[in-house]
Amino acid sequence: MIVLSDVGKGEGFGKIILFGEHFVVYGLPAIASAIGDKTIAEIVPSDKYELVDDRPATEGYKVKKQGEMERSMKLLLDFMKLDVDEKPVKITLSGNLFCTSGIGASAAMATSVARAFSDIYGLNLNDEQINRVSYEGEKGSVGTPSGVDNTCATFGGLIWFIKNLGGGDNTMDLIGMPKPVEVVLGSTGISQETKEVVADVRRQKDEDPEKYEKLFSDYETLVNEAKTALEGGDFEKIGSLMDKNHELLKEMNLSCKEAEEIISAAKGAGALGAKISGTGRGGYTISLTPGKELQEKVAKAIEDKGYRVMKTTIGS
Repeated sequence: MIVLSDVGKGEGFGKIILFGEHFVVYGLPAIASAIGDKTIAEIVPSDKYELVDDRPATEGYKVKKQGEMERSMKLLLDFMKLDVDEKPVKITLSGNLFCTSGIGASAAMATSVARAFSDIYGLNLNDEQINRVSYEGEKGSVGTPSGVDNTCATFGGLIWFIKNLGGGDNTMDLIGMPKPVEVVLGSTGISQETKEVVADVRRQKDEDPEKYEKLFSDYETLVNEAKTALEGGDFEKIGSLMDKNHELLKEMNLSCKEAEEIISAAKGAGALGAKISGTGRGGYTISLTPGKELQEKVAKAIEDKGYRVMKTTIGS
């Protein structure tokens, strides 16, 4: 492999779930979005292989994820047929994506590194090819990826996702949105094991199938309305649907005291809509705040309650 430049650079977006947490497990559509924050990779020739991680991150995140990162890098390098022992490089990771669970940090890393290798070696990989490499890297973190995180990391924008319960290819379509819009992510500071929460929701569904049949029907109507509203840039409607999605998730016992406090503060400060995002019972909330002024106001209201925030955009 011939080095065609002194340095290779690449970037990958983070992601957030906008609609469909848990419902997606049962074959209902979900909408995920890239966020404006990104990971940047820079690669230079070196005397020895080295990976320097300068990304901002939650305390302990990098230590906890060290094994996953090593597996991801090996899978990525093997797929690209690159030998960093024979031709050593130094990879430096940076950017403004704050690495924590639930925002696609591992996929953003894989995408940025794939792009940087393509750049330094003049491979001219297109987005589809970069996405395939990123998907391979994601296997080091989650085994069998859904494809949502790496697709958001590579292409940006919004993704309409439907899990194929029969085991075939999942549906992933890009949703057109007129322009990115500001949001505030609020961290409850609580982490949950996704598998355990998913199993508990399934138990609840088995115990009360009629309740869940109604929840699923209401959600399916909601998510289709959300897709139309996003395509039209109708932020008032999107916010209202986020609120409704959150109420459905509350009925599934997926909220918590901290999330409710954040959402109350956000709504009180003028957010058009707010909901939990991801596994639930902790993790992140997302508040819709079109315009920098409203974004700042909502972020301050959440911070005043003692919670950490991330100010970013969706549809990026």
